[in-house]
Amino acid sequence: MQEAASTAPRPHTNAHFLVDLGVGDPHGPERGFGEVVFPEFRIDEPAGAQPAGSPHVATPRANDSTGRRLILRRGVTGSLDLYTWWDKARRGKAPQRRTVKVQLMTADLSGIVLTWYFRRARPVCLSYAPLNALQGTVLIESIELEFETMEMR
Repeated sequence: MQEAASTAPRPHTNAHFLVDLGVGDPHGPERGFGEVVFPEFRIDEPAGAQPAGSPHVATPRANDSTGRRLILRRGVTGSLDLYTWWDKARRGKAPQRRTVKVQLMTADLSGIVLTWYFRRARPVCLSYAPLNALQGTVLIESIELEFETMEMR
């Protein structure tokens, strides 16, 4: 598959995408995400006044990392990969931070439209939808990732 962006005469839908959790294989056992919730990508004003005509500098908020959090959701399959990653992070034994890649695919899945790279990502929250015997719907697991930077190609 190509890595370059693909333009189209009409807007692309949000239904065809791949997620690589930083292990290099979007088709591996950690695949199958049904929802990606992007944060708002903001440019924050640096502390202090900006002189007129000076270039704007993007700086992360010192006390608020919620603007740099990505949420991934998928149906539970019995895989413990998300739990294991989160568990290592909470115990302070997490491996090196990962680059998580999200790729928007064309409708026929033949090419990549856009790719988001979330650099130095680590899990900060793992959650599960309620168990409910009356509904019998797919059980959803969510992982919230904090990241340092985002790039798009």
